[in-house]
Amino acid sequence: MKWCAFVFSALLSVVAHGQPFPSKPVRVLVPFPPGGTTDIVARLVGQRMTETLGQPILVENRAGAGGTLAAAEVARAAPDGYTLLIHNITFPIASVAAALANRATYNVDTDFAGVSIAVYVPFVWTAHPGVPGKDLAELMKYLQKEKGLRYTYGSTGPGSTMHVLGEALARDAKIEMTHIPFKGAAPLKQELIAGRVNLGGDQLSSSLADIKAGKLKALATSASRRIAELPEVPTVRELGYPVLEADGWNGFFAPAKTPREAIERLNREVAAAVRHPETSKRLRDMAAEPAGSSAAEQDAILKRQMDQFRPVIREIKID
Repeated sequence: MKWCAFVFSALLSVVAHGQPFPSKPVRVLVPFPPGGTTDIVARLVGQRMTETLGQPILVENRAGAGGTLAAAEVARAAPDGYTLLIHNITFPIASVAAALANRATYNVDTDFAGVSIAVYVPFVWTAHPGVPGKDLAELMKYLQKEKGLRYTYGSTGPGSTMHVLGEALARDAKIEMTHIPFKGAAPLKQELIAGRVNLGGDQLSSSLADIKAGKLKALATSASRRIAELPEVPTVRELGYPVLEADGWNGFFAPAKTPREAIERLNREVAAAVRHPETSKRLRDMAAEPAGSSAAEQDAILKRQMDQFRPVIREIKID
């Protein structure tokens, strides 16, 4: 009788609170075009989660405005766990830049709830192989001597990671560079390989194959330590530019006030997906380190990097 009463109580709970989560497809918005690291991670993780959740994970690209368009859409979405954002280190940087320029359409502190850091991915500075210097410091010395030579650098949009880091580099090296924004890492990389843009940077996963093929030159990494895939490439701190140091990641967010039960279920599924042997291997092959962190860790890294870059962005006046 006690068992029957328990089952009846559970059934009443389901009726009272609606169907168990998830009971329909889950949308994941990617703030960049197809082909970049964030897009690939979303699709690899989403494919595995589709199998374990029993509902489709629908990956949708919403490129533009340095990744803030997708973030704004998720911030406005119903807080029910069925609309998620996957973003990277550009999220804290672009959000701070937008807020300081009075053009923010969401509040990072109040509009989002972390779900999980899916992977850690180093950020690498790249250039066309014809660009002078073996690393970023040598290139800066060359540009300091060539006063009349103005180089271009590309980014994934206004307020994006490379935009902020590029302006910070120009300030600290006392040189001038022209910023050229793109809608994502893939078109930026094409222009770097073609030599129509001199300098750029993105998550290593987007560039590793082209670096190894000699199509791109790796000048530095923004990681806190040298990375195993490119052990000969120095960090920005080694080269005398510690302000450019930033650990890269890709992670999931939900709208604020999403039920704790939905966050916890999504967190478990992301962690299980990135740790699945097949998915883990594919991620590692593209230089992405599987994480599957807690929701609190995702929230913490977002806040920490916003605090890190807020004074830099304020000083260099990113529009």
